[in-house]
Amino acid sequence: MKTALAIVTLSALVSACAVAPQQPGTAAARPDTPAATAPAAKDGAGQGDATSELMYRVTKAELEFQAGNWEGPYLTMFAAAQQSRDPRLAKRAAEMALAVRRRDDTMAAVRLWRELDPASEEAAQYHLALALQGNDLAEAEQIFRERIEKASPDVRGRALYEAQQMLARTRDKKAAAKVLERLAAPYEQTFEGRIVLSQAAHVQGDQPGALAQARAAMALKPESELAALALAQAAGGDAAAVAVLERFLKDHPDSREVRLAYARVLVERKQYEPARAEFLKLLEAQPTDTTVLYALGMLEMHLNQFEAAEQHLGRFAEVMAMQPQEGRDLSRVYLMLAQAAEERGDFDKAASWLDKIGAGDPEAVLQAQLRRAQLLGRKGDVKGARAMLAGLKPLGVEGQVQVLLTEGQILRDAGQAGAAYELLRKASERYPDEVDVLYDYALSAERVGQFGLMEKTLRSVIAKAPDSHHAYNALGYSLAERGVRLREARELIAKALAMAPEDPFITDSMGWVEYRLGKTAEAERLLRAAWDKRKDSEIGVHLAEVLWAAGKKQEARKILREVRTRDPKNAALRRALARLKVAL
Repeated sequence: MKTALAIVTLSALVSACAVAPQQPGTAAARPDTPAATAPAAKDGAGQGDATSELMYRVTKAELEFQAGNWEGPYLTMFAAAQQSRDPRLAKRAAEMALAVRRRDDTMAAVRLWRELDPASEEAAQYHLALALQGNDLAEAEQIFRERIEKASPDVRGRALYEAQQMLARTRDKKAAAKVLERLAAPYEQTFEGRIVLSQAAHVQGDQPGALAQARAAMALKPESELAALALAQAAGGDAAAVAVLERFLKDHPDSREVRLAYARVLVERKQYEPARAEFLKLLEAQPTDTTVLYALGMLEMHLNQFEAAEQHLGRFAEVMAMQPQEGRDLSRVYLMLAQAAEERGDFDKAASWLDKIGAGDPEAVLQAQLRRAQLLGRKGDVKGARAMLAGLKPLGVEGQVQVLLTEGQILRDAGQAGAAYELLRKASERYPDEVDVLYDYALSAERVGQFGLMEKTLRSVIAKAPDSHHAYNALGYSLAERGVRLREARELIAKALAMAPEDPFITDSMGWVEYRLGKTAEAERLLRAAWDKRKDSEIGVHLAEVLWAAGKKQEARKILREVRTRDPKNAALRRALARLKVAL
């Protein structure tokens, strides 16, 4: 619920102003720099001398600041502000201290700035940002209160929302919520006051209070998306939130923020296809919305809808490229696009996505190189793939392990089980505590018929990582596949399924062991569920074999043909066709 609704961060709320630090010297040449328009001294003798002296000191301070010094120029500017009562000098002192991240000195200058120019909104913004940064909620509360009280009725709601959003970013959320509650209390009868008080109650864990305020807000403005979001957040659980959002969307189908929240709640409830349908509606209304494009792409990757995922993530990358922003890196998106293309069997397209990855993210660069090697292996150039991996020199253990595991996977996929086993045997000696290495070593041992070694190694993995559902599943599946110790196999797979109930591969293992135990109907139910979640070749073969045993041979043939189209060289498919004596 927190992730899905998060009403204080939705675009329906007003963004709070942020203060951007300046670097030394960046303001020296501005037309309004105090040195350029130094204030006059008091009337009387020596006025010209005093003005000249002040201008000299300010100019000298600016030059020293540009040269990399800060403390002397800051003290000079601060003293000059006190002497002349010019708020511009206090502001400049604050900028100098802020540029070198001296919070206390910045705060002192900002307080002086506000004293000299109480009406300055910019000074108030600086003061507020510094108070919140230092978690000085009492001082921040006073500033917020002044701003809210001074605001005219037509903009007071905006001031309340700004306070809500800025306080939400503080470290002590509950203390900040108390401040928000006090600030909004005088305006409880307004719509904005109700919304803010509902949020404050929610943060403090007061669900009845949050719900009461949200309902009062909805009564004031039944058509408000913000009221609907507040009510959904306070409703008490995902199911209740879904009901609130569905009711609102029925009456207001064009409510974008509510539909976005609804889609996110559906994702959290693992209702992926309905969530995808909602995101598609949002995309239809705004085809270049990057939030929706990314969410759709990620969801479709999860659903193994790789063609659609590539379409939406590709469009996301295009739109982002048209909105250049310093520091933005799309490497992770390009990796996902490459994976989607590879899953579709379009290796050239996958390589073209990898070519877009720059050098900004070392981890992404390594992943791109590993994937390029895998692509070579899948094209049949195992020698070239291994040579590419041999040329990689990652510094850390994690990177070195990834290279070894990738090489082992390439060898296994190429049918070189013995070479994969020998590679991983040596890797397990080099990295005896790396559970990923031991896990792959166990699988390679099984491939060469060393079942005792496989079981011993997987039990070692379980001892080192008790939450490794993959190890429980692999051991249980191996027993089931060989038709031995089936009760134990089922117990192992059940443990894995309890840890990862949504994993289609573990569901497949459970279906397969149920089939081996003679429970054909239950096996069919489980394998259909796994196949619906992931169109994996081995899952499809298992389902087809169970359907064949159940007398549903026409459907079994259809699934076997689908597997053959997707993966004609699949070993499990060849074994099943031989076992069933089926010619497709």
